[in-house]
Amino acid sequence: MKNSHLSNVEFSTLNLDGRLLNALESAGFSHCTPIQAESLPVALSGGDVAGQAQTGTGKTAAFLLAMFNRILTTEIPDADQARKSAPRGIVIAPTRELAVQIHSDGVSLGKDTNLRLALAYGGTDYEKQKETIGAGIDVLIGTPGRLIDFYKQGIFTLNDIQVVVLDEADRMFDLGFIKDMRYLLRRMPDPKERLNMLFSATLSARVMELAYEHMNDPNEIKIESDKTVADNVREEVYYPANSEKIPLMLGILASLKTGRTLVFVNTRHGADKVGNWLTANGHRAGVLTGEVPQKKRESILRNFTSGEMDILVATDVAARGLHIPDVSHVFNFDLPQDAEDYVHRIGRTARAGASGDAISFACEDYAFSLVEIEQYIGHQINRADIDPAFLSAEYKRPSREQTERNTKTNRSQHDKRSAKAPQRKNTKPASPEKTTPRSNQPAVEHRPAQVSTKTESASVTASDNVSISIENAPEIQLVTTPMARPRISKWNNPSIEIPVIG
Repeated sequence: MKNSHLSNVEFSTLNLDGRLLNALESAGFSHCTPIQAESLPVALSGGDVAGQAQTGTGKTAAFLLAMFNRILTTEIPDADQARKSAPRGIVIAPTRELAVQIHSDGVSLGKDTNLRLALAYGGTDYEKQKETIGAGIDVLIGTPGRLIDFYKQGIFTLNDIQVVVLDEADRMFDLGFIKDMRYLLRRMPDPKERLNMLFSATLSARVMELAYEHMNDPNEIKIESDKTVADNVREEVYYPANSEKIPLMLGILASLKTGRTLVFVNTRHGADKVGNWLTANGHRAGVLTGEVPQKKRESILRNFTSGEMDILVATDVAARGLHIPDVSHVFNFDLPQDAEDYVHRIGRTARAGASGDAISFACEDYAFSLVEIEQYIGHQINRADIDPAFLSAEYKRPSREQTERNTKTNRSQHDKRSAKAPQRKNTKPASPEKTTPRSNQPAVEHRPAQVSTKTESASVTASDNVSISIENAPEIQLVTTPMARPRISKWNNPSIEIPVIG
C-alpha cells in the first residue's frame, strides 16, 4: 500500500499521552493523515474543531485521540461520584453500525488506558447496555434515540461532559436527528467548558449553524479533494438489459480476482434475489438490508470483515457509516437514484491509499440516473463492453427451497417488528361520507368494479379499483394505457386486487 495519503506529521511530535502513543505504535501508525495533522494540534490545545474530509481519511482516530487525551490529562473534581453516573466524553453518531465501529476503534486506541467505553444504540441488547452504562463509564458512544431514552430514565447524566463529538453531522440532518442532537447538547455544560468536535462530509450552512450554536468559536478545517471520487478508484459502467444483470455480474466475478466485494441493490427484494444467485453459484455471500435483525446484522458484518464471507449484498443501509477494510470491488447492481449515494457507495473501496474497482450496471430501470451521477462527480464513467461469453455461460439457479426459506425468514422478521410496534389510536373524528373537493374540479368517485375472467376484455377507468377473480382461469393478461399504471399484489391469493392508478 502506498503512503501518499499520509502527511509528514508524526504522532510522536504531537502532545499526546504516552499510553496513546504506545497504542498507535502497536497498531503500526506513525504518521498522521491530512485531517489528523490539521485537527489534532487544534483539539489538543483546547480549540473546537469543525472538520470536513472524505470518508476513510482517519476522522475517527482524530477525534478519539483528542477525546482520550483530554480525559486522561484532566482531573475529576469528585471522582467517586462522577464515575458512577456521568460519562466525561460522548460521541453521537447517526447509525448503529457507525457507533459500533467507533467503539471498536476506541477500544483499540485506548487499550493501554483504564478508560471505560460503552455503546448505546437501538435494535438489541437493551438491558445489557443499560447495565453497562449504569455501572459507570468514561466515554459513551451511541445513536440519538437510545441515548435520549437512557438519559430520560436517569441511567446517566450529562453534567460532567468534558468532550462531545458529533460524527457525520450532515447524515444526522438527513435522518431527522437535529432535534435530538439539540436536546442532548442543551443538557451538557456550557460549550466554553468543554471540548467540542464536529465532523461531516460537507460543512453546509445548516451544519455550521449547528456548530456556531453549540460550539465555542470552532476552527473550520477542510481537507478538500479536487475530485469527488478518490483517485485510486477505477470506474466502469455496463449497459445490460434487466435479464442480463445476473449473468453479467456472475461472469465478471468469475473473471476477476476479487477480494472483499460489496454489491449494492436498491430494494430488499432485489438484494435477496442477488444473494440467492451468488450463494447458488458457490460464492460466500450475505445479505444486509433494513429488515435484518440487529444481532444478525452484526454477525454478517463480522463474518464479512473477518473473511468468512467474500461478498456482501446490501441496500443503502450500508452505504454510509460502515468502516470495512480492504474492499477491493464495489458493484452498483442497481444505479442509485441519488448521485451522492453513488459517491458514498464507491467510497467503500480505495480507502487509505489503496486502489479499488467500482463496477456499475446502467440497466433499463436505472440508466436514467447516470447523467445526474456523472454531472455530480464531474467526469464521465468509462463505458465497458459486455462479453457475450458472460451471458451465454450456464449458471446454477437458486433452489426453490432456498428462495422460499429466505422469503419466509424476511416475512417472519417483518411480522415480529410489526407486532412489537405500538398501535396508534385514531383520535381524529370520523370523516363524513361526503367531502368537499379541494378544487373546482368535480370529485371522482372510486367504485370497485368486478370483472369476470370469462369475458375476453374489460374497459376500466383510471380511478377504478378492479377485483379480478382468477379461479379456474389459466391465464390473465392485463393491458393498460399509458395513463394507467397497474400494481399487482397477493399472488398467492385466489383474488388479486389491482388498483389502477391514473
